[in-house]
Amino acid sequence: MSNTPSSAYERRSYRYYVLGLLTLVYTVNFVDRQLLSILQEAIKVDLGLNDEQLGRLSLAFAVFYVVAGLPIATLADRSNRRTVITVAISAWSLMTMACGYAANFLQLSLARIGVGVGEAGCSPPAHSIISDVFPKEKRAVAFSVYSLGVNFGVFLGLVLGGVLNEVYGWRVAFVVVGAPGLLLALIVRFTIKEPTRGWADGQVVDKLAKSSVWQVVKFTASKDYLVHLSVASGLSAFGNYAVVNWAGSYFVRVHGMGTAELSLWLGVGIALFGGIGTFGTGWLCDKLGRRKVGLYMWVPAVSLLLSIPFVVVAYFSRDTQTALIAHAVLPIFTVGYLGASLAVLHSSVPNHMRATSSAILFLVINVIGMACGPYFVGLLSNYLNLSTQLGVESLPRAILILVPISCIWASIHFFIAGQKMSKGELGK
Repeated sequence: MSNTPSSAYERRSYRYYVLGLLTLVYTVNFVDRQLLSILQEAIKVDLGLNDEQLGRLSLAFAVFYVVAGLPIATLADRSNRRTVITVAISAWSLMTMACGYAANFLQLSLARIGVGVGEAGCSPPAHSIISDVFPKEKRAVAFSVYSLGVNFGVFLGLVLGGVLNEVYGWRVAFVVVGAPGLLLALIVRFTIKEPTRGWADGQVVDKLAKSSVWQVVKFTASKDYLVHLSVASGLSAFGNYAVVNWAGSYFVRVHGMGTAELSLWLGVGIALFGGIGTFGTGWLCDKLGRRKVGLYMWVPAVSLLLSIPFVVVAYFSRDTQTALIAHAVLPIFTVGYLGASLAVLHSSVPNHMRATSSAILFLVINVIGMACGPYFVGLLSNYLNLSTQLGVESLPRAILILVPISCIWASIHFFIAGQKMSKGELGK
């Protein structure tokens, strides 16, 4: 065994340790990101905000997240990815803590922008490392394991935020939840070794190989199936972020639930059923994709269509128990697309473009999903309330209009992507 940083990855145990640690990083990323959703009703009252302003907080986060993501990803494709991740964790953790000291909407917006800029340095370099240490035929599962960080992070963010808010208030929740990330940054810095690019594929990348963002955009845009994959992922995220961001407000306003009890229901749904959906979709795609490559895209397409009845029951039923159960099961069908999409993307682009290509995909996902999903639901909710005097019913009505449309639209693009992939070899 050669005495190089990448030689450590010859040990299966170390590969899975790194995957597990990166998944933990992504979990903390989503804990800090998701915390606002369960606290926003308390923040709304304390700072005197409205639904449009709450939606604007997500919009501001998303805009700076995607703007910062491209240059940070380009840096990760050209430098030490471990260092990029370490700095990113430290930055978003400090800014999460700063949210707890915000005295008005502007200060909270600036702190959330800081969280967004920090979190932009997480996934693109992590995706690049994962692709370098896991071969193509195992990447959908590897990316699905990493994507479990979304489920675990949302769960912890909801539960910790809900309990801390009821006991200590929303300000303490931000500070307590943000602090552990500083320790995690040190663990990443001193235990993850930077792998050689292309190691898992047996293709060592020239360290001088560089691509601009525009070159990566042109490369990915030249493949029709990647364009449809990107649009489908963004539309999938639209529905996901809309539901996750407004679920807490919906159950508090319409069903009169407290944040502590509600956070457990929502958190278990995301962690348990979302985890099943995330890992199960990745496993199914790797298994079926060996027979017909288009199934990497057709599996999430069908899954999204199956989610629509659960959305309708969750947001139409006024029986609290029925709505909660439907909402808990919903993530099985809505969260699995990401692992499959990343596996296809990273098997299609050169090694030295992987971090940047992830950032470009996340730009689409977060502009369409994170920015537009919560914002347009809030905007439509405000409009319905003012124009039809629906009151608290305006929010679920907005969700019932926008989320099913996004699921159907995303499925169409996933089906088209799978069809185009089936006509030619993946990666060509």
